Amino acid sequence: MHVVVISPPFASHAAPLAALGAALGAAGARVDLASTSAFAPLAARAGIGFTELAVTRNANHGVAERTRQDPAEAARLREFLAATSRGAAETLLTQATHRRADLLAEPDRVLADVRALHRRLQPDWYLVDQLAYPATLALHCLGLPYATFCPGHPTYIPAGPDAYFGVPYAWPDTVRPTAEALERLTRAAADNDRAFTAAFHRVVDRHAPHRPRPDRAFALSSPRTVVYNYPELPWLPAPSTGAAALRCGHCTQPPPPLAAPWTGVADRLTAGGRPLVLLALGTFLSARHDVLATVADGVLRRTSAALVVAAGDRVDEVSSALAAAGAAADRFHVADRIPQQALLTRASAMVHHAGNNSFTECLAAGVPALALPFSSDQFAIAHDLERAGLGLSLDPNALTADTAGRAVEHLLTGDRSANEAVRAAVLRRGPDWAAEHLLRLMR
Repeated sequence: MHVVVISPPFASHAAPLAALGAALGAAGARVDLASTSAFAPLAARAGIGFTELAVTRNANHGVAERTRQDPAEAARLREFLAATSRGAAETLLTQATHRRADLLAEPDRVLADVRALHRRLQPDWYLVDQLAYPATLALHCLGLPYATFCPGHPTYIPAGPDAYFGVPYAWPDTVRPTAEALERLTRAAADNDRAFTAAFHRVVDRHAPHRPRPDRAFALSSPRTVVYNYPELPWLPAPSTGAAALRCGHCTQPPPPLAAPWTGVADRLTAGGRPLVLLALGTFLSARHDVLATVADGVLRRTSAALVVAAGDRVDEVSSALAAAGAAADRFHVADRIPQQALLTRASAMVHHAGNNSFTECLAAGVPALALPFSSDQFAIAHDLERAGLGLSLDPNALTADTAGRAVEHLLTGDRSANEAVRAAVLRRGPDWAAEHLLRLMR
């Protein structure tokens, strides 16, 4: 069985797909990761092959601000980051206006590239990221067998006629837009839904008029199986497709041992039994150094914990803010990137942006979290985290050092029975479980 795994050029998508690709390889399949050349080393580390394929013009190779991309994409990134300071509704509206440019760029070129890739490699199946819309459309037009990988919240695939991509199905208690703002957002998402569906139809009509037109573009996914990088939660909307739903709980390999020099950092920070807190806002939102500095100050003031901060290109700003606040140097460490999974094995709590990788990695580690949602599906994930009793959520734009510190203090001293129960359930699944079920369906 030969499987080609198609990932958009985003580190947060390529990493879980590479983990699932490695599990497919371990189960006996031949696997190639198809993405941009920056992710060839990731494929090599996962022990799978690599082939080059670009499915979108924008990219994020690990820290969004330092990833080289064309001027238009860089400008959209700046607009997005500025919008995050204006709140949830403005951020989601900004993302909605960007979608027509970045989610269905060059569909004809992508279709031609996928056709050429298929002629060259002749795989039996494809596994494609749900957000790689041009690739999914190409596979649909070419009539090739594929499974869908949903990288974030399950509602990335709209679950019903009144559900729209880009409108959270639920909100955390602390982040709720006004009725007027939510109505504007829903109108923009509905406009995108219609525009994308019409664009999909035009591509099908040009290249594969014999193939059925998708009813809704954002809902186009494998008719056979969808792998959800998410745990089973009883309140989640039921999928609207008839495909087999594989909720794998998490899509990470077992964390590697913490390597030098990080072993020294962790040993120093946790000396004397001091608890360790991780603070990371993902590869895009590390640019919000104001939030990083506020949270760090609150944790160091309100708790006895030590802190590791992932600050991307804002290491100097966060370090200077903590020094100015009089934080003791032996209680914090700020770096551009951190070995998050390995550090979670030694952490007592984490503060993250409710990104799905951080969410599921904390679940697999049994670590409670404070979620600070800014954009995309993060509001839905923060809602689920709260409802499952796995942590707390706060509005990052209404945050003070005191509220952040008190929330983390609660996590450090609170009951963890829910975290342990979910951890046990999540660890019973994972990429090996998903690979076994996928290969059974593919065969």
